[in-house]
Amino acid sequence: MPHRDAVSWTVLIAGNRNAGELDESLIAFEQMLLSGVSPNRVTMVNALSACACSGALEMGVWIHDFITKNGWEVDVILGTSLVDMYAKCGRIDVGLSVFQSMRQKNVFTWNALIKGLALAKSGKEAVLWFFRMEAEGIKPDEVTLLGVLCACSHSGLVAVGTQIFNSMVDGRYGFSPGPKHYSCMIDMFGRAGCLDEAFEFMGKMPFEPTKVMWGAFLAGCRAHGNLELSEFAGRKLVELEPENGAYYVLLSNLYAEMERWSDVERVRLLMKERGLRKDLGCSSVELDNPISMSMNC
Repeated sequence: MPHRDAVSWTVLIAGNRNAGELDESLIAFEQMLLSGVSPNRVTMVNALSACACSGALEMGVWIHDFITKNGWEVDVILGTSLVDMYAKCGRIDVGLSVFQSMRQKNVFTWNALIKGLALAKSGKEAVLWFFRMEAEGIKPDEVTLLGVLCACSHSGLVAVGTQIFNSMVDGRYGFSPGPKHYSCMIDMFGRAGCLDEAFEFMGKMPFEPTKVMWGAFLAGCRAHGNLELSEFAGRKLVELEPENGAYYVLLSNLYAEMERWSDVERVRLLMKERGLRKDLGCSSVELDNPISMSMNC
């Protein structure tokens, strides 16, 4: 193209971002600046999104400084993008500052903050902001509830998470919980060591547990040393994905921990019959010189 303006550069930046080519998106943004073309709000929103997804905090901070120095109003869309970027790049404190400075906020802004606090393992604070969101008359959506349940899971807030989930089931928010909400609850019970509650919860769901749910349950069982329930979850995963060799290896390792050697041999024979094999792992050893060696194990 003989002439490129802010629109054409923004289309290139957004296209790369949508295609998952985050580095290319940010390179295009830098090239745009070097060519002397001034970015507009849409450019900045797309660049901030690329920064958020790739963890490019330094570039995100530069964009924020550019917005401040040029006196741009931080509207809902731009502000939400900044909050999301800071949250995903591990600077939720700055994201919260941006959030509090915004004159207007929508459900997406609140979601970015609550999810960011959940990622930062600030579960109690995420729950407080969730309740404040309701108090200010902003109606939560499915993403909001997923974020706050995630926060409860990572912070061990079982009673609060259960209360919020039950409110969703009772229709308080205008929609029923989906598979991701149920998965969050199973993860929450598992992390807290409430394994019997998790197992009972899975039995009462309106649909069959998915491999993600069994995986979350298994992680909780392993973390708290319950080999029997771990075995049950492992067998369920094998049933759901009989061609996934990793589940057989996991089950074999469990039997080895339980010293059930005949079952270890049975699982290995089953893998052989089905043409499955254990994937090779890789380990590295760094020597005194800067040469590292790797080998299959």
